[in-house]
Amino acid sequence: MAATPTATETHSEPLIYAQSGHVVTLTLNRHETRNAISEDDMIDAIEAACTRINQDHSVRVVIITGAGSAFSSGGNVKDMQDKSGMFGGTATEIRDGYRRGIQRIPLAIHRLEVPIIAAVNGAAIGAGCDLTMMCDMRVASEKALFAESFVKVGLIPGDGGAWFLPRVVGVSRANEMAFTGEPVNAATALAWGMVSRVVAPDELMNAANELAARIAVNPPSALRMTKKLLKEGEHTQLESLLEMSASLQALAHQTKDHAEAVDAIIGRRPPHFTGE
Repeated sequence: MAATPTATETHSEPLIYAQSGHVVTLTLNRHETRNAISEDDMIDAIEAACTRINQDHSVRVVIITGAGSAFSSGGNVKDMQDKSGMFGGTATEIRDGYRRGIQRIPLAIHRLEVPIIAAVNGAAIGAGCDLTMMCDMRVASEKALFAESFVKVGLIPGDGGAWFLPRVVGVSRANEMAFTGEPVNAATALAWGMVSRVVAPDELMNAANELAARIAVNPPSALRMTKKLLKEGEHTQLESLLEMSASLQALAHQTKDHAEAVDAIIGRRPPHFTGE
């Protein structure tokens, strides 16, 4: 079942946080800017949500999606024109604005301890495209579009896209997207391995929640440790990763969930994991 906002949540919030069972759904909620993520309140909300999730061990999986027809338009172009917010000031002030502003999003998502799925409901443009690349998995609506379009507005990927995009689609395709700025539709994204599944628009959240459910049935500590290893594997040497793997495995062997998993397999019954 898809998560729904609680009674205390309002649609004026930049980000709607809703939990159903072990799955949290984050919904970018700025219709008037097509869910731009460059404004302080949205940045604060995404960072706070990631911190909250890391501290809540009832959460095993996160889904992030956009309200309305767009996933995210990335940077607010009107603010760029007005040279306001993070786009205003001297070159030094803008540099600091990026570091204190939108660059907090890739750091928060990258530090998220549980798997995160992007349910891409529509256009994911610029920093919006990069936000999907920051996620561990992507499921797309047939209406989804992905565009690393910074060059089209005379800019560069200032939010870490040059790090995330090649890791998802490979160097050649990342270069093509960044140098042309042209959009990639859902079918091409699937062929390139950018997304794992493309579904009809009205099936998107069902598909994302089905994937989340398949993940959430697993022991929460093992999930968090597995994600940690996969993230470390992106940049560390084999010897270091093996040492970390041995240490985390020693901890995993001591958990009640490991014993429960083994007992359930031998007893041919469904396991019940508690996070202990």
